[in-house]
Amino acid sequence: MKFSILITTYNRLSELKITLQSLKPLFYDNVVEFIICIDGSTDNTYEYLKENYPNIKLLHHKKSKGLIASRNELLQLTNADYAISLDDDANFLSTDILKNIEKVFEEYPDCAVQAFSVFWGLNPPDNILNYEKVIRVNQFVGCGHVWNMKAWNSIPNYPEWFIFYGEESFASFQVFKNGMHIYYNPSVLVHHRVSVKNRVFDKDYQVRTRRSLRSGWYLYFLFYPLKLIPRKFAYTLWMQLKNKVFKGDLRATIGVIRALLDVLINLPRLIVNRNRLTLEEFEEFGKLPKLKIYWQPKKI
Repeated sequence: MKFSILITTYNRLSELKITLQSLKPLFYDNVVEFIICIDGSTDNTYEYLKENYPNIKLLHHKKSKGLIASRNELLQLTNADYAISLDDDANFLSTDILKNIEKVFEEYPDCAVQAFSVFWGLNPPDNILNYEKVIRVNQFVGCGHVWNMKAWNSIPNYPEWFIFYGEESFASFQVFKNGMHIYYNPSVLVHHRVSVKNRVFDKDYQVRTRRSLRSGWYLYFLFYPLKLIPRKFAYTLWMQLKNKVFKGDLRATIGVIRALLDVLINLPRLIVNRNRLTLEEFEEFGKLPKLKIYWQPKKI
Protein backbone atom coordinates (compact mmCIF):
# COMPACT_ATOMS: atom_id res chain seq x y z
CA MET A 1 0.00 0.00 0.00
CA LYS A 2 1.34 3.41 -0.96
CA PHE A 3 -0.66 5.69 1.39
CA SER A 4 -2.48 5.38 4.68
CA ILE A 5 -4.78 7.99 6.24
CA LEU A 6 -4.75 7.71 10.03
CA ILE A 7 -7.34 9.37 12.27
CA THR A 8 -7.86 9.10 16.02
CA THR A 9 -11.18 10.25 17.45
CA TYR A 10 -12.83 10.66 20.82
CA ASN A 11 -16.52 11.60 21.16
CA ARG A 12 -16.59 13.84 18.10
CA LEU A 13 -18.79 11.86 15.75
CA SER A 14 -20.42 14.95 14.24
CA GLU A 15 -17.01 16.36 13.26
CA LEU A 16 -15.75 12.98 12.07
CA LYS A 17 -18.74 12.68 9.72
CA ILE A 18 -17.72 15.93 8.00
CA THR A 19 -14.11 14.80 7.72
CA LEU A 20 -15.01 11.41 6.23
CA GLN A 21 -17.44 12.97 3.78
CA SER A 22 -14.62 15.20 2.50
CA LEU A 23 -12.35 12.16 2.07
CA LYS A 24 -14.83 10.10 0.03
CA PRO A 25 -13.07 10.69 -3.31
CA LEU A 26 -10.06 8.83 -1.86
CA PHE A 27 -12.10 5.82 -0.75
CA TYR A 28 -12.04 4.46 -4.29
CA ASP A 29 -8.30 4.88 -4.76
CA ASN A 30 -6.64 1.47 -4.45
CA VAL A 31 -3.38 2.98 -3.16
CA VAL A 32 -4.99 4.34 0.03
CA GLU A 33 -5.97 2.56 3.23
CA PHE A 34 -7.96 4.17 6.04
CA ILE A 35 -7.43 3.32 9.70
CA ILE A 36 -9.37 5.05 12.48
CA CYS A 37 -8.72 4.70 16.20
CA ILE A 38 -11.85 5.14 18.29
CA ASP A 39 -10.25 6.05 21.59
CA GLY A 40 -12.90 5.26 24.19
CA SER A 41 -15.76 7.12 22.50
CA THR A 42 -19.21 6.75 24.04
CA ASP A 43 -21.16 8.52 21.26
CA ASN A 44 -21.70 5.41 19.06
CA THR A 45 -18.78 6.25 16.77
CA TYR A 46 -17.79 2.59 16.51
CA GLU A 47 -21.30 1.45 15.58
CA TYR A 48 -21.68 4.26 13.03
CA LEU A 49 -18.40 3.44 11.29
CA LYS A 50 -19.06 -0.31 11.24
CA GLU A 51 -22.39 0.28 9.54
CA ASN A 52 -21.51 3.10 7.15
CA TYR A 53 -17.81 2.59 6.39
CA PRO A 54 -17.18 -1.16 6.36
CA ASN A 55 -13.94 -0.76 4.36
CA ILE A 56 -12.26 1.39 7.01
CA LYS A 57 -10.02 -0.53 9.41
CA LEU A 58 -10.98 0.21 13.00
CA LEU A 59 -8.94 0.19 16.17
CA HIS A 60 -11.38 0.28 19.08
CA HIS A 61 -10.32 1.27 22.59
CA LYS A 62 -13.16 0.67 25.00
CA LYS A 63 -11.31 2.91 27.47
CA SER A 64 -9.40 5.96 26.27
CA LYS A 65 -5.62 5.56 26.07
CA GLY A 66 -4.96 9.14 24.97
CA LEU A 67 -4.09 10.84 21.70
CA ILE A 68 -0.37 10.03 21.65
CA ALA A 69 -0.81 6.35 22.50
CA SER A 70 -3.48 6.08 19.80
CA ARG A 71 -1.22 7.67 17.19
CA ASN A 72 1.57 5.27 18.06
CA GLU A 73 -0.75 2.30 17.59
CA LEU A 74 -2.03 3.58 14.25
CA LEU A 75 1.52 4.05 12.97
CA GLN A 76 2.40 0.54 14.10
CA LEU A 77 -0.60 -0.92 12.26
CA THR A 78 -0.04 0.56 8.82
CA ASN A 79 2.04 -1.14 6.15
CA ALA A 80 1.93 1.88 3.84
CA ASP A 81 4.96 3.73 2.52
CA TYR A 82 3.54 7.08 3.61
CA ALA A 83 1.22 7.66 6.58
CA ILE A 84 -0.98 10.77 6.55
CA SER A 85 -2.14 11.94 9.98
CA LEU A 86 -5.35 13.95 10.06
CA ASP A 87 -7.42 15.18 12.99
CA ASP A 88 -11.06 14.17 13.21
CA ASP A 89 -12.04 17.86 12.87
CA ALA A 90 -9.89 18.58 9.82
CA ASN A 91 -10.26 18.17 6.07
CA PHE A 92 -8.26 18.83 2.91
CA LEU A 93 -9.02 21.92 0.84
CA SER A 94 -6.52 21.31 -1.96
CA THR A 95 -6.68 18.81 -4.80
CA ASP A 96 -4.19 16.22 -6.06
CA ILE A 97 -3.12 15.57 -2.48
CA LEU A 98 -1.46 12.22 -3.01
CA LYS A 99 0.32 13.34 -6.16
CA ASN A 100 1.76 16.41 -4.43
CA ILE A 101 2.86 14.41 -1.39
CA GLU A 102 4.63 11.79 -3.45
CA LYS A 103 6.30 14.45 -5.59
CA VAL A 104 7.95 16.07 -2.54
CA PHE A 105 9.17 12.73 -1.18
CA GLU A 106 10.69 11.95 -4.58
CA GLU A 107 12.36 15.34 -4.91
CA TYR A 108 13.73 15.28 -1.35
CA PRO A 109 15.00 11.77 -0.50
CA ASP A 110 16.09 13.01 2.96
CA CYS A 111 12.49 14.00 3.84
CA ALA A 112 11.20 12.21 6.94
CA VAL A 113 8.03 14.25 7.45
CA GLN A 114 6.02 16.69 5.36
CA ALA A 115 4.21 19.45 7.22
CA PHE A 116 1.06 20.69 5.47
CA SER A 117 -0.37 24.20 5.30
CA VAL A 118 -3.05 24.45 7.99
CA PHE A 119 -5.84 27.01 8.09
CA TRP A 120 -7.38 27.32 11.55
CA GLY A 121 -10.97 28.57 11.73
CA LEU A 122 -14.56 27.46 11.92
CA ASN A 123 -15.12 28.44 8.29
CA PRO A 124 -12.80 27.81 5.33
CA PRO A 125 -10.69 30.68 3.89
CA ASP A 126 -11.95 32.87 1.05
CA ASN A 127 -9.34 31.46 -1.31
CA ILE A 128 -6.70 28.75 -1.31
CA LEU A 129 -4.14 30.31 -3.64
CA ASN A 130 -0.80 28.53 -3.44
CA TYR A 131 1.92 31.20 -3.30
CA GLU A 132 4.57 29.51 -1.17
CA LYS A 133 7.47 27.19 -1.91
CA VAL A 134 8.58 23.87 -0.42
CA ILE A 135 11.14 24.65 2.29
CA ARG A 136 12.89 22.77 5.05
CA VAL A 137 11.49 23.61 8.50
CA ASN A 138 12.20 22.68 12.11
CA GLN A 139 8.97 20.88 13.04
CA PHE A 140 5.40 19.90 12.12
CA VAL A 141 1.96 19.89 13.74
CA GLY A 142 -0.25 16.91 14.48
CA CYS A 143 -3.44 17.96 12.71
CA GLY A 144 -1.95 17.65 9.24
CA HIS A 145 1.30 15.93 8.22
CA VAL A 146 2.65 12.81 6.54
CA TRP A 147 5.43 10.44 7.62
CA ASN A 148 7.86 8.56 5.44
CA MET A 149 7.43 5.29 7.33
CA LYS A 150 11.08 4.32 6.89
CA ALA A 151 11.95 7.43 8.89
CA TRP A 152 9.28 6.79 11.51
CA ASN A 153 10.55 3.27 12.09
CA SER A 154 14.08 4.59 12.70
CA ILE A 155 13.21 6.79 15.71
CA PRO A 156 11.57 6.18 19.11
CA ASN A 157 7.78 6.22 19.29
CA TYR A 158 5.98 9.33 20.45
CA PRO A 159 6.36 9.63 24.26
CA GLU A 160 2.97 8.53 25.59
CA TRP A 161 3.69 10.04 29.01
CA PHE A 162 3.49 13.50 27.39
CA ILE A 163 -0.25 12.61 27.06
CA PHE A 164 -1.04 15.65 24.86
CA TYR A 165 1.19 18.36 23.30
CA GLY A 166 4.85 18.16 22.42
CA GLU A 167 5.01 14.79 20.67
CA GLU A 168 5.62 16.37 17.26
CA SER A 169 8.49 18.46 18.64
CA PHE A 170 9.91 15.32 20.28
CA ALA A 171 9.87 13.56 16.91
CA SER A 172 11.31 16.62 15.17
CA PHE A 173 14.38 16.58 17.41
CA GLN A 174 14.79 12.81 16.90
CA VAL A 175 14.55 13.23 13.13
CA PHE A 176 17.19 15.97 13.21
CA LYS A 177 19.53 13.86 15.34
CA ASN A 178 19.18 11.06 12.76
CA GLY A 179 20.26 13.34 9.92
CA MET A 180 16.79 13.47 8.31
CA HIS A 181 14.68 16.53 7.53
CA ILE A 182 11.18 17.99 7.71
CA TYR A 183 9.76 19.88 4.73
CA TYR A 184 6.83 22.26 4.54
CA ASN A 185 4.58 21.29 1.62
CA PRO A 186 2.27 24.24 0.83
CA SER A 187 0.53 22.36 -1.96
CA VAL A 188 -1.44 20.39 0.63
CA LEU A 189 -3.84 22.66 2.51
CA VAL A 190 -5.75 21.43 5.55
CA HIS A 191 -8.74 23.16 7.14
CA HIS A 192 -8.63 22.62 10.91
CA ARG A 193 -12.19 23.46 11.94
CA VAL A 194 -11.52 25.06 15.33
CA SER A 195 -11.50 28.56 16.78
CA VAL A 196 -8.12 29.22 18.40
CA LYS A 197 -9.32 32.49 19.96
CA ASN A 198 -12.17 30.77 21.79
CA ARG A 199 -9.98 28.10 23.37
CA VAL A 200 -9.27 30.37 26.36
CA PHE A 201 -12.96 29.99 27.25
CA ASP A 202 -12.99 26.20 26.93
CA LYS A 203 -13.34 24.01 30.01
CA ASP A 204 -9.97 22.38 29.34
CA TYR A 205 -8.04 25.70 29.27
CA GLN A 206 -6.25 24.88 32.54
CA VAL A 207 -5.36 21.37 31.34
CA ARG A 208 -4.08 22.72 28.02
CA THR A 209 -1.96 25.32 29.82
CA ARG A 210 -0.45 22.66 32.04
CA ARG A 211 0.29 20.19 29.25
CA SER A 212 1.59 22.77 26.80
CA LEU A 213 3.96 24.30 29.35
CA ARG A 214 5.28 21.03 30.74
CA SER A 215 5.88 19.58 27.27
CA GLY A 216 8.14 22.53 26.51
CA TRP A 217 10.05 21.91 29.73
CA TYR A 218 10.27 18.19 28.99
CA LEU A 219 11.88 19.01 25.64
CA TYR A 220 14.47 21.24 27.33
CA PHE A 221 15.60 18.38 29.55
CA LEU A 222 15.51 15.81 26.75
CA PHE A 223 17.23 17.65 23.91
CA TYR A 224 18.77 20.99 24.87
CA PRO A 225 22.49 21.29 25.65
CA LEU A 226 22.83 21.09 29.42
CA LYS A 227 24.29 24.57 29.89
CA LEU A 228 21.30 26.22 28.20
CA ILE A 229 18.56 24.58 30.26
CA PRO A 230 18.60 26.77 33.43
CA ARG A 231 18.28 30.03 31.49
CA LYS A 232 15.58 28.70 29.14
CA PHE A 233 13.62 27.17 32.00
CA ALA A 234 13.81 30.31 34.13
CA TYR A 235 12.77 32.57 31.25
CA THR A 236 9.66 30.57 30.34
CA LEU A 237 8.63 30.29 33.99
CA TRP A 238 9.04 34.06 34.47
CA MET A 239 6.91 34.78 31.39
CA GLN A 240 4.14 32.58 32.75
CA LEU A 241 4.30 34.38 36.10
CA LYS A 242 4.41 37.81 34.49
CA ASN A 243 1.69 37.34 31.87
CA LYS A 244 -0.71 35.04 33.69
CA VAL A 245 -0.08 34.41 37.39
CA PHE A 246 0.59 38.03 38.44
CA LYS A 247 -2.44 39.14 36.42
CA GLY A 248 -4.75 36.96 38.49
CA ASP A 249 -5.43 34.19 35.99
CA LEU A 250 -6.29 31.51 38.54
CA ARG A 251 -6.78 28.69 36.05
CA ALA A 252 -3.43 29.38 34.42
CA THR A 253 -1.75 29.62 37.85
CA ILE A 254 -2.99 26.15 38.79
CA GLY A 255 -1.80 24.90 35.41
CA VAL A 256 1.71 26.32 35.96
CA ILE A 257 2.00 24.76 39.43
CA ARG A 258 0.90 21.38 38.16
CA ALA A 259 3.29 21.61 35.20
CA LEU A 260 6.19 22.17 37.62
CA LEU A 261 5.15 19.11 39.63
CA ASP A 262 4.90 17.06 36.43
CA VAL A 263 8.53 17.90 35.58
CA LEU A 264 9.68 16.79 39.04
CA ILE A 265 7.68 13.55 38.87
CA ASN A 266 8.99 12.69 35.39
CA LEU A 267 12.60 13.67 36.01
CA PRO A 268 13.78 10.02 35.94
CA ARG A 269 12.15 9.55 32.52
CA LEU A 270 13.72 12.75 31.26
CA ILE A 271 17.16 11.54 32.29
CA VAL A 272 16.76 8.04 30.80
CA ASN A 273 15.34 9.25 27.47
CA ARG A 274 17.62 12.26 26.89
CA ASN A 275 19.14 12.66 23.44
CA ARG A 276 20.82 16.03 23.72
CA LEU A 277 21.95 18.15 20.82
CA THR A 278 25.50 19.44 20.92
CA LEU A 279 25.89 23.21 20.98
CA GLU A 280 26.76 23.08 17.26
CA GLU A 281 23.68 20.97 16.47
CA PHE A 282 21.49 23.24 18.57
CA GLU A 283 22.76 26.29 16.69
CA GLU A 284 22.09 24.58 13.35
CA PHE A 285 18.60 23.52 14.46
CA GLY A 286 17.86 27.05 15.65
CA LYS A 287 18.68 28.49 12.22
CA LEU A 288 16.04 26.39 10.49
CA PRO A 289 12.87 28.26 9.48
CA LYS A 290 10.02 27.79 11.91
CA LEU A 291 6.93 26.03 10.65
CA LYS A 292 4.16 28.38 9.60
CA ILE A 293 1.50 26.94 11.90
CA TYR A 294 -1.25 29.39 10.98
CA TRP A 295 -1.59 29.66 7.19
CA GLN A 296 -3.38 32.73 5.90
CA PRO A 297 -4.59 33.37 2.33
CA LYS A 298 -3.47 36.35 0.30
CA LYS A 299 -6.13 38.86 -0.72
CA ILE A 300 -7.37 38.63 -4.30
